[in-house]
Amino acid sequence: MTAAERRERQRAERHQLIITAARELAEAEGWEAVTTRKLADRVEYSQPVLYGHFANMEAIRDAVAVECIAEMAEQLHEARQAAPESDAIRAVCTAYLDYAAAHPAAYQAMFTLPTKVKFAHAETPAPLRQAFNEFVSAFGPYNDRNAALAELIWGSLHGMAVLLKSGRIPEDAQRQRLDLLITLFAKAPA
Repeated sequence: MTAAERRERQRAERHQLIITAARELAEAEGWEAVTTRKLADRVEYSQPVLYGHFANMEAIRDAVAVECIAEMAEQLHEARQAAPESDAIRAVCTAYLDYAAAHPAAYQAMFTLPTKVKFAHAETPAPLRQAFNEFVSAFGPYNDRNAALAELIWGSLHGMAVLLKSGRIPEDAQRQRLDLLITLFAKAPA
């Protein structure tokens, strides 16, 4: 390994360390606790090192969001693949809600906090496309109808996740809501 390759590997490791530390700090204390000072202390590098990797805290949060969406996309894929085709929608929906509940700070970074990450755009990062395609695939082959259904069910699930997290809807009715949502989408006209 050349010195340049070693430096590049170390840079990539620092980059990942910053993302991981920001995510862990956010999950433990909330995004408002993720400051450059706290993050620099946690990763044991100076604040200028952080800025050598990321332009600002929003860029760090966006990197966390993209990494977490990739993680969620994998969980959606595994759930869809493990389910019978007739239950693919339920499997993907359940995996989505489970991820949102298990990783609240990650979910905030992914879908509720301001971001420069492009959604539904030519510049959309691959992990976002992969996550979306898991919803589309749950409805069958890709077409405009299935893409529209995927957008609608994703939006509905997002609303459920946010309302549940904020205590605005009761947790004990979550299964009933999901059953109703899936039934409504299963009956969507072709």
